[in-house]
Amino acid sequence: MAEVKKLFEAILKGDNKGAIAVTREAIAAGVAPLELINQQMIPAMNEAGRRFEAEEFYVPELLLAARAMKGALELLRPLLAASGEQPVGRIVIGTVKGDLHDIGKNLVSSLLEGGGFVVVDLGTDVAPEKFIQAIQEHQANIVALSALLTVTMPMMKNTIEALKKASLREHVKVMVGGAPVTREYADSIGADGYSESATGAVALARRLAVAS
Repeated sequence: MAEVKKLFEAILKGDNKGAIAVTREAIAAGVAPLELINQQMIPAMNEAGRRFEAEEFYVPELLLAARAMKGALELLRPLLAASGEQPVGRIVIGTVKGDLHDIGKNLVSSLLEGGGFVVVDLGTDVAPEKFIQAIQEHQANIVALSALLTVTMPMMKNTIEALKKASLREHVKVMVGGAPVTREYADSIGADGYSESATGAVALARRLAVAS
């Protein structure tokens, strides 16, 4: 029987090759993909996030853990699709138009994937129209907008207004974040949620997924 607990350890250590090897062994042994995700992968990323918040991990360690998790997840995705298992939610994420910063957005994206979401990462400098296209194409129920510059924050509001004009606002929850963004600003532009941290964004997305 595959030692599935080693998957938790490999992800937490950022051991990409180890995580992939354990996942392959588990698949060969007939371990259910959801068992690996719910009992090993999500707890490992939750622990990585906790250590990051406690300053026991820093950005490099968190990114390595996320990479190891993604490596394992790539092996499981086809099996999940074949079994008809549904993800926690479908999220389109991107840094708004005019803003090229992506470190924080990449952290959030990785943690969301580790949390069981299907994540469509549009990258940086994303126009409202591109968010709309991706939401429609991937049937997303959440869109996550990131900004690191005060001068690009208004694009969050513009994107939300574009969602309204496209008659999508009632069908998708909007979460926002980034260094200059505050809860007050999120409320003022009509966002459904705000988080000041990557780990908090995952908890927020789970709440929004239930509400959507």
